[in-house]
This record gives sequence, structure tokens and C-alpha cells, in this order.
Amino acid sequence: MAILPEGFGLPPLPYLALLLVAAGVVAGAVARRRPAVTSARILAFVPWMVLGSALHVLYVVGSLPDLVRPLAGTPAVYVTVAVAGVGVWIVVDAVLDADTVARALATVGGVLAFAAVAGVLAAGASAGTVSPVVPLVGVAASVAVAAGVWLLLTRALPDVRQTGALGAFAVFSHVLDGVSTAVGIDVLGFGERTPLSKLIIEFAAGLPTEPVFGAGWLFVLVKIGIASVLVWLFADMMAEEPTESQLLLGFVGAVGLGPAVHNVLLFTISAPA
Repeated sequence: MAILPEGFGLPPLPYLALLLVAAGVVAGAVARRRPAVTSARILAFVPWMVLGSALHVLYVVGSLPDLVRPLAGTPAVYVTVAVAGVGVWIVVDAVLDADTVARALATVGGVLAFAAVAGVLAAGASAGTVSPVVPLVGVAASVAVAAGVWLLLTRALPDVRQTGALGAFAVFSHVLDGVSTAVGIDVLGFGERTPLSKLIIEFAAGLPTEPVFGAGWLFVLVKIGIASVLVWLFADMMAEEPTESQLLLGFVGAVGLGPAVHNVLLFTISAPA
């Protein structure tokens, strides 16, 4: 059975070398400066996550210039955006007051993300395939489901409240990934590229519930379960290891938000009207 998602492949050697060198330089800068880690600064990377998703959609639909296209494939896009985002973090941490670092980091990422999303919509508009209604309904449903999950989780396990906005972000990100995937599978007729996710969806498709609930519902539940367990586990670490907990929660959220935003954008510009 395949483990890696479809389309996974390293970029050409010159681009790979460039990414590795850039990542090494940024990692060295982080080790030397050791910027403070806070929830606000981790959440400031959300626009950068959106940027990565939008760049990969542009890669998928062939709308990037040939010179930069290899930097937006899988897994290169993760390194590309991480190097850019962390690099900006180091710079703004060096030149700005501590209270403004998160705002500046989010602003730079937001401007770049806005441009990339605009590029995605422009590509869809030029092809005449923009159809945002169903994907946006999925986003709205995700907000409602995530709010309900967070409410139940914090009532059942009060310690989860210690994770704060980062915990809520992680839950929402995975709910959005699950719901957007289910919408793509059951409503819009898309396929799933990740082997493990595909296996879960195919299992649900073989159950007697498929004619009523479709094939994506089990994947939504799995994503909710994984996010809830991880947030609960990190809640215990928050008091003793706040830096590690915040970084890990941010990573958990990124793992959910990246594919989720990719789904929403791709479905918006290629779904049937």
C-alpha cells in the first residue's frame, strides 16, 4: 500500500539544494537569536499556512511561472513557506518591539496570502470555473461543528482550556480538513490523494450507511477524535513546557489547516457550478 500522497516528489536538485541551504541558514538564525514563543506569534503563522495552500493550488492548476513552480510542489512548498515565514519572524523580532512582532508577522503573511488567493481566484475566473457556494457552506459548517466540539471538549475535560486559542485553532483546523474532504468526496465528486485518508473513506463507503450519510462522515469523526486527543494531551504539558506545547499545537493546527484550505480553494475554482 502506498504511504505518500499522490503527487509527492522532490524538486529538481538545484531547487532542493537551495531549499536545504535556506533552511539551514534560517535554522541557524533561530538557534542564535532564540525568539520568544507565544500563542500570538504561533497564530501569526496562520496566514503563512494559507499562503502555502494557495501556492500549491496554483502549482496544481499550472498557474505558476516555471522558474518558481518547483518550489510549490509537495513537499517543497512546506519548506518554502516555512523558510520564508520563519525568516520574516527572525527579522521582525530583531527590529521591532516585542509587542508588535506577532502583528507584523501576521501582516506580512496576510499580504502574501491575499495575493496568492487572488491568484487562485483569477486562475479560476480565467477558466470560467469559479463556484464558491458549496465550499463556503462547508466552511460555515466547519465553524459550527468546531465550536460544538470545543464546547463539549472543554466541558468534559476542563484542563483543555489551558491550551486557549491554540487549542481551539487546532480543533477547527482538523474539523475543516475533515468537512472539506467530505464535501469534496460526497457532494462535488473529488477523490482523495492521501492513502490513509482514502482507506478510511473507502471503508465508510462500504458500510450500509453510505446511501444516507455518504463516505466522508467517518473521516470527519476520525479528524475530530485525533484533534481532541492531541489537544487534551498537550493541555497537561502547557504549564510545565509552554514553549514546546505551543509549538506542537501550532504544528498540529498547521497539519490540519494546510490541506483544508487547499481543499476549499481547489474546490472553489474547479467544482461544478
